Amino acid sequence: MTECTTTPLSFTTLGRHRLEADFAGGDLTSDAGALLLREADRRLGLLDALDHALPDPRHPDLITHPQRALLAQRIFGIALGYEDLNDHTTLRHDPLWQVLAEYAPEEPQPLASASTLCRLENRARRRGLGAMAEVLIEQFIASFTEPPECLVLDFDATDDPVHGHQEGRFFHGYYDNYCFLPLYVFCGDQLLVAYLRTADGDPARHSRAILKLLVRRLRRAWPQVRLIVRGDSGFCRWRLLRWCESNGVGYIFGLARNSRVEGLAMPWTHAAATCWAMTGQPQRLFGEFGYAAASWDRPRRVIVKAEHGPQGDNPRFVVTNLPGNPRGLYEVLYCARGEMENRIKEQQLMLFADRTSCHRFVANQFRLLLSAMAYVLVEAVRRLGLRGTPLARAQVSTIRLRLFKVAALVRVSVRRVLVRLASGFPLQDLFALVLHRLRGVEAPLAEDPPGG
Repeated sequence: MTECTTTPLSFTTLGRHRLEADFAGGDLTSDAGALLLREADRRLGLLDALDHALPDPRHPDLITHPQRALLAQRIFGIALGYEDLNDHTTLRHDPLWQVLAEYAPEEPQPLASASTLCRLENRARRRGLGAMAEVLIEQFIASFTEPPECLVLDFDATDDPVHGHQEGRFFHGYYDNYCFLPLYVFCGDQLLVAYLRTADGDPARHSRAILKLLVRRLRRAWPQVRLIVRGDSGFCRWRLLRWCESNGVGYIFGLARNSRVEGLAMPWTHAAATCWAMTGQPQRLFGEFGYAAASWDRPRRVIVKAEHGPQGDNPRFVVTNLPGNPRGLYEVLYCARGEMENRIKEQQLMLFADRTSCHRFVANQFRLLLSAMAYVLVEAVRRLGLRGTPLARAQVSTIRLRLFKVAALVRVSVRRVLVRLASGFPLQDLFALVLHRLRGVEAPLAEDPPGG
């Protein structure tokens, strides 16, 4: 790290002693836990796959920073909480970050500057973005050691407010702001699709095409797998339903309320209201009926949840082609899609997927995919390294704070790079456990797992 003289920072005195600080500590880092992310990447081969997928138009003889190092610098940065390219103005001198970029420690050199990383974002092209999107799916498939019996694919959209005049900027009436409308597809905690869209169209736009591609690839990997797609009423479009029925894909989607649906649900909503009036206790009844909107090609099975309580009627509807008890399908299967909201929150708020401030729309899609790749690395740490521990269900921000933000002294010699982590770090046993697991060494789990 560059040695320089800094102005001392004076704090309130400690008895007779002056208390001062400066930023001249030398080869120190506050991100030593990033070594776990590096091991996760080694386990997955994510950065190598991305580097192979993205074309690099630069002349090989004129390259200072390899593309893989640029991708590592930005993806690790997002995972560690550095949302701004300007953060790399000083991070590029951090000795541990040079390790993360796979730079030879005996030849220390600064990593890429913010302007170089900005050029990486703005040289993105659609073909390269498609190749990056394929890496997400291939990572998901590779995460299974045995063919799964059933996969539930969750589709959902969210708003990504824009505050400038970026390409693709439109006003969305539902969200009441200018925004993009990214589409996410998760399977459990694992991310399969992060697709940026403009906000001037149907919330389900391109979802049928994306589902086709996913189903084709997943069935090529696992011909016998059972696939179910799940989403809210924004994805209840008859062409999507018909495609699922024609291709053996199960579905369960929310259905928006209207007078016709409410009329067909009257036997259950009336019964719930009657029972509430007689008992004073909240009521929840389930039923089903056939229904076809005017634009649909045929009637389909609709499940009604008739709920009545102190606030009055609260009916909900879903359309499905799945067999089973209406209550079980609604409460067990459909309501479980709410967990996807937490995964989107991790993407948008904790991994800065909403930092789409580039002018070019394609560059903003590239940023969204970088955030998605950062999520893949952190999710791998959670899934592979933290299972069975108190942090097994922790969100990205908690994992970052507890495991990644660790102070360390970095020493480079002829034969090794020695990272001396802070002696007072309280999760030393958990850190070691995660490292062993990411390296494929199954360490025994104590009866009282570390990290509580």
